Amino acid sequence: MVTLEIPLRLPLATIEIFVAIARHGSLRAAADALGLKPSTVSHQLKSLEDALDTALFVRTTRQVSLTEAGRALLRGAGPAFDQLGSAVESARTTGHAARGTLKLAMPDFVYHLIVGPALPSFVTSYPEIEVELSVTDALSDILGEELHAGFRLGDRITQDMVAVRLTQSLKLAVLGSPDYLARKGIPAAPTGLLVHNCIRYRYQTSGRIYPWTFRGDEGEYSVDVGGNLVANSLPSVVGLAVNGIGLAYTFKDIAARELANDSLVSVLEEQSLQVPGVFIYFPAEYRSMVPLRLFLEHLKSQSRNVYSGERKALISAAAGQ
Repeated sequence: MVTLEIPLRLPLATIEIFVAIARHGSLRAAADALGLKPSTVSHQLKSLEDALDTALFVRTTRQVSLTEAGRALLRGAGPAFDQLGSAVESARTTGHAARGTLKLAMPDFVYHLIVGPALPSFVTSYPEIEVELSVTDALSDILGEELHAGFRLGDRITQDMVAVRLTQSLKLAVLGSPDYLARKGIPAAPTGLLVHNCIRYRYQTSGRIYPWTFRGDEGEYSVDVGGNLVANSLPSVVGLAVNGIGLAYTFKDIAARELANDSLVSVLEEQSLQVPGVFIYFPAEYRSMVPLRLFLEHLKSQSRNVYSGERKALISAAAGQ
């Protein structure tokens, strides 16, 4: 018959007392260091030696010295307790200082519109915070992907998450270069887009084409536009429109610079829709996480530096909500 050996299980506190005695040289000094009574330290040491069925110290009236068994235990237990202490301290301080890692997931338009412009000054202000970005149009699983926060349009999130508004509602726009509009004409109505070369956006995750939707007297409706260009990056769509290849349909704010310098023109303004603003969402437990809180405060401060008049409403009251 094979006999299975059951591993010996000892309380960590007992091993901690042994390490303290070995390092401080006496039971009384170990008791003082641990804030325990000498009788408690003596009792715990005896319990450990009884459990191991061996003496760990040679006791004299003036000091205690390690036996061979005691030295063997200290060689393994000492570094392990040092590592455990470091791990506990790391857990205690992680998220409570301006250092550590901040992992964020966002669509590319959020990066270009909000996060990207704020990052240079943020990493300069907080050099000990490492920012890791995941640029994706998927709704990220914050916990499953070990992220700290994500960004999305609207505040419809699960109950265990916190959503903080970063922008007001965003206006959609049909954009074209002055050269393209001079050659092809300005559409008088959304249905006029059917004769234009429209640069369409394809979602990276789902593969769907983003619909060109407008508002009319009877509500919202979509126009099935066509064209010879499809891209899965909104900044790329804007860039193609600037080059005069066709018309783009995207958030007006993402093309604020191009509109300001007249390299793009917005058309069909009265029929254009608005969509919910951008929200950052994160687990409620991360509300007090210092790197995340500092990042939100920094986004708020950057709202004073945006270059478009319509974008001055962006990133409002993010910190402290």
